[in-house]
Amino acid sequence: MIHQNTILSLLAKCKSMRELKKLHGLIVTTPTIKSIIPLSKLIDFCVDSEFGDINYADLVLRQIHNPSVYIWNSMIRGFVNSHNPRMSMLLYRQMIENGYSPDHFTFPFVLKACCVIADQDCGKCIHSCIVKSGFEADAYTATGLLHMYVSCADMKSGLKVFDNIPKWNVVAWTCLIAGYVKNNQPYEALKVFEDMSHWNVEPNEITMVNALIACAHSRDIDTGRWVHQRIRKAGYDPFMSTSNSNIILATAILEMYAKCGRLKIARDLFNKMPQRNIVSWNSMINAYNQYERHQEALDLFFDMWTSGVYPDKATFLSVLSVCAHQCALALGQTVHAYLLKTGIATDISLATALLDMYAKTGELGNAQKIFSSLQKKDVVMWTSMINGLAMHGHGNEALSMFQTMQEDSSLVPDHITYIGVLFACSHVGLVEEAKKHFRLMTEMYGMVPGREHYGCMVDLLSRAGHFREAERLMETMTVQPNIAIWGALLNGCQIHENVCVANQVKVRLKELEPCQSGVHILLSNIYAKAGRWEEVNVTRKVMKHKRITKTIGHSSVEMKLLS
Repeated sequence: MIHQNTILSLLAKCKSMRELKKLHGLIVTTPTIKSIIPLSKLIDFCVDSEFGDINYADLVLRQIHNPSVYIWNSMIRGFVNSHNPRMSMLLYRQMIENGYSPDHFTFPFVLKACCVIADQDCGKCIHSCIVKSGFEADAYTATGLLHMYVSCADMKSGLKVFDNIPKWNVVAWTCLIAGYVKNNQPYEALKVFEDMSHWNVEPNEITMVNALIACAHSRDIDTGRWVHQRIRKAGYDPFMSTSNSNIILATAILEMYAKCGRLKIARDLFNKMPQRNIVSWNSMINAYNQYERHQEALDLFFDMWTSGVYPDKATFLSVLSVCAHQCALALGQTVHAYLLKTGIATDISLATALLDMYAKTGELGNAQKIFSSLQKKDVVMWTSMINGLAMHGHGNEALSMFQTMQEDSSLVPDHITYIGVLFACSHVGLVEEAKKHFRLMTEMYGMVPGREHYGCMVDLLSRAGHFREAERLMETMTVQPNIAIWGALLNGCQIHENVCVANQVKVRLKELEPCQSGVHILLSNIYAKAGRWEEVNVTRKVMKHKRITKTIGHSSVEMKLLS
C-alpha cells in the first residue's frame, strides 16, 4: 500500500508531465489517500514547473470535490502567467460562486490578471470586494491595487491607493514611479523619487532603473547624474564590478546618457559593459540615429552583426531610419530581403519603416508596392508616401494622395503630413493652394505652424517672386527664422536676381550663422548674375578668411556593411 508521504516525496522529485500523470493515477486509485494535499502539490507542479501544463491542472481542479483556497489561488496565479489570463477571472468568479472566501493572496493574483488584460472595470469590482473583505490595509493587496490602476493608466486612482497604504515600502514607491514612467509622466516620476528620499526609503535597483528611464524621457541630465551617483554610493553600479553585473541597470544608465545627448559618455559605458544584450546594442544604435550620427549608428550595427548578436525589430527600425536619412538604398534593400526571409516584413511598424526608407531614397515604385499591400493604413504611412512623392518632384501626385487621404474621416493629418503637402505645392508652384492648406492646418486641425511649414511657404513665395509677402509672413513667425528659411528667401533672390532683398538677408544672416557655406555661395552667385563683381570678391574673401568651403556629403559605411 502506497502512503501519502511516499506520493509527496515522488511529486517533489517529478521532472515531467508523463511522470506526473502516473502519480496522479496512483493518487486517485489509492483509497488510503484522503487528503487533498497530494493533488494540491500536483497542481503546483503544473503551475510552477517549466515542464508543467496549466490546462492539465484545470482538469485536476474539476475532479476535486472541495478544493482549498490555496488550490484556487494556485490556479488563478497559474492562468495569470499563461497564454489565457482571462481564465483567472473566470476561476475567481467560480471560487466566489462556490462559497469560498478570497484571502490576502487571492486578490493580488486577480489584480495582476486585470493588469495583464488591461481591464480596469474588473479591477474596480475587485477593489470593492477588497474593501468589503477588509484587506484594503494589507500591504501586499494594496500594492496589487496600486499596480492595477497605474497599469490601466489611472494615475489619479493609483495615487489615492498609495496615500491610503499604512506604511510606504520600497515596492509601493517603485510601483508609483514606474506607473508615472509608463504613462509618459517623467517629471511626476522624478518628483516621487525625490519625495521617496525625503521619507528615508532606500531605493532598490528596480527603483533606480525607473528613475533613470524618467531622466532619459525628460532629457534631465543633471538629475540623471545624481541618480547615477546614488547608484554608485549604494554599491549597485554595474560598471564598477563584474560580480554585480545587472545588465538592465547598466542599460538604463547607458540610455539615460545617450538620450540626454551625452553620446561620448554613453559609448564609453557601452564599451565597459561586462556583458551586453540586444537592448544595450539597440539603445546605442538608436541614440546615434536620434542625434543624426548616422555613420556611427551603421558602424555599430556592423559591429553587432559581426559579434554574433542577432538584430530584432527595434534594431531594424533604427537601421531603416538611418538608411532613409543617408539615402543608403542598397543597405535598405539588403535589410528588406532579410526581413522577407525571416518572415517579419509584414509587421506593421517594419512595413512603415520600409515604406519610408524607399520613399526617401526615391524608390517610389517599391514604396507604392508596400503601401498598396497594407490593408489598414495609418496617418504615418500616408504621410511617408505624400512626403516621398513631394520630395522627388511628384508634387501633383502628392497632392492627389493627400486628397484621397482626407476622404477617410478617421485619418487626421499631422504637422509632418503638412510639410509634405506644402513642399509639394512649392515645387509645383501652386501658391494659392499652399496658402489654403497653410490656413486650414490651423483653422481645421488647430496646428501651430513650425519652422518647416514657414520654410516651405517662404520658399514657394520667393520662387514665385512674392518677396514682400514672404517677408511679411516671416514677420508673423512666433519663433526666430533659422538659416534654412533665410536660405529659401535667398534662393528666390537668385532665381529672380533680386539683389536688394539679398542685401537685406545678408545683414540678417550676420546675426545668425555666418559660417554656413550654402548661403555664402548663394550670395556669390546672386552678385555674379547681377555683375556685382566687387561684392563677389568680398563674399569670396569672407569665405576664404572663415575657411568656408562647399562640402560634398557621402558615406562609405554602406559599402562596408554590404561587403
